[in-house]
Amino acid sequence: MKKIIWLYLSSFGIMFAVLSWLQEGGLLPTQMGWNKGLLACVCGTILFGTLPRNME
Repeated sequence: MKKIIWLYLSSFGIMFAVLSWLQEGGLLPTQMGWNKGLLACVCGTILFGTLPRNME
């Protein structure tokens, strides 16, 4: 269970960093507010669903 939580939080953090990078690059609006966190949760869930299964 700890591994699942760790991998999901890592996926969220990775996607939040990618979205921040895209914001700095001008591909996303700068005033996203809480929507960036929600988008990071959605994208992080997709990342979590694809990568960890391939790693084991």
